[in-house]
Amino acid sequence: MIEVAGLTKRYGPTLAVSDVSFEARKGEVLGFLGPNGAGKTTTMRVITGYLPPSEGKIRVAGYDVVDEPLEAKRRIGYLPESPPVYPDMTVIEYLAFVARIKGVARKDIKTRVQEASEKCAVTDVARRQIGKLSKGYRQRVGLAQALIHNPEVLILDEPTAGLDPKQIIETRELIRGLAGQHTVVLSTHILPEVSKTCERVVVISQGKIVAQGAPDELTHRLQGFETVLITIEGPAAEVMEKLHRVGGVQMVEPRDAADSRTTFEVQAEKGRDVRAELARAVVESRWNLLELKTSGMSLEDIFLKLTTKDVSEDSVARNQPSALLEGLHAEADRSEQH
Repeated sequence: MIEVAGLTKRYGPTLAVSDVSFEARKGEVLGFLGPNGAGKTTTMRVITGYLPPSEGKIRVAGYDVVDEPLEAKRRIGYLPESPPVYPDMTVIEYLAFVARIKGVARKDIKTRVQEASEKCAVTDVARRQIGKLSKGYRQRVGLAQALIHNPEVLILDEPTAGLDPKQIIETRELIRGLAGQHTVVLSTHILPEVSKTCERVVVISQGKIVAQGAPDELTHRLQGFETVLITIEGPAAEVMEKLHRVGGVQMVEPRDAADSRTTFEVQAEKGRDVRAELARAVVESRWNLLELKTSGMSLEDIFLKLTTKDVSEDSVARNQPSALLEGLHAEADRSEQH
């Protein structure tokens, strides 16, 4: 549905985006994640045709945004970081105006305004002036204008920026509800935004793609071992020694201890499932096995590892992780605190 190949954008001598390539599949919500200044907004603006690329090809629903700009734009709904609303208009007036300039047939305007208003939950403020609405409602009106012509593709640039926690939750639920009906590209610098909304992630930093895929795929790529958490009732030192002797186990570390119960983190060779052998070792020793489960990396762990992992420029070009995401994890922590 969206294909970006070798996108490069320069502002004079400044290289804002360098050789960016990714695709968004039909009906999915794709997270475009990176710290502020990483090149997210520039990429969004080029995809929507707002800016021309310096190099590269971008196709939306099969149309080249440079060679066939009108056809591509007809299939895009765009919500920039600041909603493009007119404060002196009422919501219904504004949506009807946008419908006309986006080419919605006159006979369908009323229906499309009603449908977009309901989908974005602004029907209760439809006759109020936009300038008198809260930021959360203005954001919803901005999303309604992006949806008014029922586009195949939605480009949403930082859609929850500046919203309070309740408004953020409501906006995330609304975006999740658009999956399947629309292909959505959601740009953000907030980690929870991706984990709660998106199916796949493209990570950008300093104008380059440093990783992409589903969170599980990134975990598999980054994690060089399999992790198991096991809780056992028994003498901790003896248990630890026994677990170490299980074939394929590389490391055993205690995580939590209470009374005679201890939870151990066991790291095994990548691709090797040692759960059965661990359970057998515990049972044969006549200890009580209370819990046994695999443990993957969280999204925060993934980006922390991306931040600290050094790789060559060649691996960056292959969309492998690099150490370009400085500050991303701290940014996520700050957003969660608010």
